Amino acid sequence: MKYIIRILFMVIVILVCVGYYFKNTGDHPTGDKFVGVGILAASFILMPIFIYHRWKNKKVKDYMLTEENLKKMREYEKKKENRNA
Repeated sequence: MKYIIRILFMVIVILVCVGYYFKNTGDHPTGDKFVGVGILAASFILMPIFIYHRWKNKKVKDYMLTEENLKKMREYEKKKENRNA
């Protein structure tokens, strides 16, 4: 999965760079299309794959501010203050 994301990122960067090159040289009127396809691929293909890859083994409850997590945070702060005092 990691390599797919890297390869896809490189393809998108190349697409956008080629699009800007064609747009600036004026030789091809398709420069805007290359840039557009690159941005759309980054938005609708790369980002969802990257988000899935980073969150697939995580528990969402660990990142929510529940009463239990707030209690753990307060206890941690008290321990930290006691060590420093």
